[in-house]
Amino acid sequence: MGWTIRGDVQVTSEAGGAAASFASLASRFVLEARGRWKTAVSRPANAIGLSMASGGIESEPHAHRESQLVYMVRGEMICEASSALWIVPPQSALWIPGSVTHRLRARAPLEGYSVFLDPGAAPNLPRDCCAVSVTPLFRELLLRLATRPALYDLEGPDARLVSVLLDELATVSIEDHRLPMPTDPRLRRLVDAMTADPAIGVTTRTWARRIGVSERTLNRLLVEETGLSFGRWRQRLHILLAIQKLSRGATVQSVALYLGYESSSSFVTMFRKALGTSPARYMAGRLAAPA
Repeated sequence: MGWTIRGDVQVTSEAGGAAASFASLASRFVLEARGRWKTAVSRPANAIGLSMASGGIESEPHAHRESQLVYMVRGEMICEASSALWIVPPQSALWIPGSVTHRLRARAPLEGYSVFLDPGAAPNLPRDCCAVSVTPLFRELLLRLATRPALYDLEGPDARLVSVLLDELATVSIEDHRLPMPTDPRLRRLVDAMTADPAIGVTTRTWARRIGVSERTLNRLLVEETGLSFGRWRQRLHILLAIQKLSRGATVQSVALYLGYESSSSFVTMFRKALGTSPARYMAGRLAAPA
């Protein structure tokens, strides 16, 4: 598959938790068409564990016949799909329906798991990408399935494990880690600039002038393409960037400075209004959850 890999990446996918090279992940898929893959293993569900001590990974835009759930134990992953950007923090997961083109990138250190589901195995699950919070039981089932052989016995204990896993998957709750992404080239220049330097405190009028449109046009285009006003979109961007930094161990004070807030308290107030809890409590809950 089309991945750019930097550093030491290991994939756990065999009985007993044996580590294989990252190439073994690609060997589980066959190319159907340009940018479209399907698993080479005919099973309702197949799980793979991924850990990375250094460097990073980035995929090319691709899709696969199977649906995919990416679950993070530590670290964070970013996915762009369906005209939106998602961040997957620790103890969260991202649901990617089958045939949806997406692009993933992550940076070490991280540990996570992916389960690939045959389209017929979970027909009632969401048809759009979404960030989800999984149950403790689902997490344990997923970790267990990742240690089993790819060609597990369809009549044996592993098949029953998969059946329970699918039942648990139907109980996931959706989390608000989505940032709608515009497609207009002028707005994409705005997105790139604001992401590269989120502390810039210029006005909407200044941003509009920089991308060559009026302030009114900027607001209209952003609402049309994302459903959010400029102020709401920028706040959502700050939330995702904050979660990304906090997941990597940054302090609340350093994140507030990175995002351009005058004080830590003003950043905490914004974060609490958006997610209902403070940044410290949000991350404490994530990092304290059992892996």
